[in-house]
Amino acid sequence: MSSEGFARPGDSPGEDPRGGAAPEGGVYEWYTRGLELLRSGSAAAALQLLTRAAEAEPSSHSIREALARAQFGARQFSAAAESFGSIVEEEPAEDYARFGLGLSLSRLGDFEGAARHLALAAAMRPDNEDYAKALRHARATLKYRR
Repeated sequence: MSSEGFARPGDSPGEDPRGGAAPEGGVYEWYTRGLELLRSGSAAAALQLLTRAAEAEPSSHSIREALARAQFGARQFSAAAESFGSIVEEEPAEDYARFGLGLSLSRLGDFEGAARHLALAAAMRPDNEDYAKALRHARATLKYRR
């Protein structure tokens, strides 16, 4: 990810428009700390940093994808579906965003939508067993409900 447009380390944290002080560092630091928190299983904490990063850099694909992952991990499935969906709209061949969208839709009970996006993700990356497993689950749920 390019550091162009990101605050430099050591910049003043400044004021948060929602009140209080913004976290230390700049957007890149928020992003990298958010990823570390996601990797350690702290999705809710990551969500706070990644939301700020996405507000500051709304065109960053990497930040928006990380935010969607944090939303999913924090069980905010509707927000995750919206975030992954916006990436898919901009980049239809983005297999991971389709996978995330499909998983989010399945958690929301939209198994038809989930199967559609998961099938596309699996077709784009037939070697990815996670995609195939999620697709099988969505299709089995659809079959059971009919």
